[in-house]
Amino acid sequence: MDTPGIQYEMLVERALRGVLRDALRLVLTSGLPGQHHFYITFRTTHAGVAIPPRLKAQYPEEMTIVLQHQFWNLEVHEDWFAVELSFQNKAERLVVPFEAVTGFADPHAQFGLQFQGGLAADADLYDDEDFEDDEAFSDSASLFDADNGDDAGKGKETADTSDSKVVTLDAFRRK
Repeated sequence: MDTPGIQYEMLVERALRGVLRDALRLVLTSGLPGQHHFYITFRTTHAGVAIPPRLKAQYPEEMTIVLQHQFWNLEVHEDWFAVELSFQNKAERLVVPFEAVTGFADPHAQFGLQFQGGLAADADLYDDEDFEDDEAFSDSASLFDADNGDDAGKGKETADTSDSKVVTLDAFRRK
């Protein structure tokens, strides 16, 4: 009989998503300090994501948003956040579960996180059988171009992270 193991990858991923949540909470209470700004990439197909149909058509799988100068009505909850951004001079509300997020960066701080996949909300962190196929850690999404000047949504892009502090879970995964 196999003894259930601790799913450290899942624990680390959950903790790193907490960094994003805490950073957004700081912005909610104090605003963005200095030149800090956030790029947040998320899967538009993830359950719980709510974006206008025209944006869903434009970004059918993944979208990157920028929180810098023009964002309003930020809400941060334990499992999700919501924000209003301007798309073609029209304010649109987006609701994004933290589990849908695949990348987070603050280019000013040269800091970024990449997430490997969705966390199952009801996953048993201590049961190997739940993760036998390891689908929760499929191909990771790339980060984004920190030099991008857009103030709203973008598609998937790659970044030069040579000088950035990017944390990925691959360094901790079993080979």
